[in-house]
Amino acid sequence: MLYYDHLDTPIGPLLLVSDGAGLVEIGLPHAGAAPAAPADAKASKSKLHAAARELGEYFAGTRRQFDVPLRPSGTPFQLEVWGALLSIPYGETVSYADIARRIKRPRAVRAVGAANGANPLSIIVPCHRVIGSHGDLVGYGGGLPAKRWLLAHERRHAPVPTFTLSA
Repeated sequence: MLYYDHLDTPIGPLLLVSDGAGLVEIGLPHAGAAPAAPADAKASKSKLHAAARELGEYFAGTRRQFDVPLRPSGTPFQLEVWGALLSIPYGETVSYADIARRIKRPRAVRAVGAANGANPLSIIVPCHRVIGSHGDLVGYGGGLPAKRWLLAHERRHAPVPTFTLSA
């Protein structure tokens, strides 16, 4: 059984979908409209309360890491790429080539891009932190304005490095 809820956010309404054991999808808005729920899903705020709370905290700038259980469906390669995305620090960006190197497949840059684009758990699995090799913003399921917003939001709320000067 699938459960869904919608969450209003600064980038538009998100669709949250759970299988009861974990989050399986975060649907991004299209032209400002909420994505449609799967036909076989049942509306349930209670089944998606933790995910909605954590995403609300993220958008408020108080959460940098997520604890909600994730249950994405994908190929072994996609799951490997999505796992690598989880290692990108909050407020930082990497290139598709960087991800390809992290998964020890340096020639798979285009395949990494395709897997990144198929990420069903955008924001929590931070595909928005992946940019082109020359620092350009390329592709995002929620549109480039949403990607720009997410990156700027994280830069605003990223922890400031602290260090001590020794005499």
